[in-house]
Amino acid sequence: MTKDELYSKLKEILINDFDIDEDLIKPEALIQDDLELDSIDSVDMIVKVKPLLNGKIEPDAFKSVKTVQDVVDILEPLTK
Repeated sequence: MTKDELYSKLKEILINDFDIDEDLIKPEALIQDDLELDSIDSVDMIVKVKPLLNGKIEPDAFKSVKTVQDVVDILEPLTK
């Protein structure tokens, strides 16, 4: 899966499962500040993305995640 495909899937999840306005979802959007997702929402988001992945998600990898693009960058290698 390419980064663009993963971004599209993530965007779809954010819109459908978290009721986030599509206009707010951009690669540079801050997960907490712009999208107003708290830590529990972030975990839920990862759980919903997990079926797209082939690798195991390391929780420590998400400590530095701040933007939507950060999520895509961390998850994309796990789709191969």
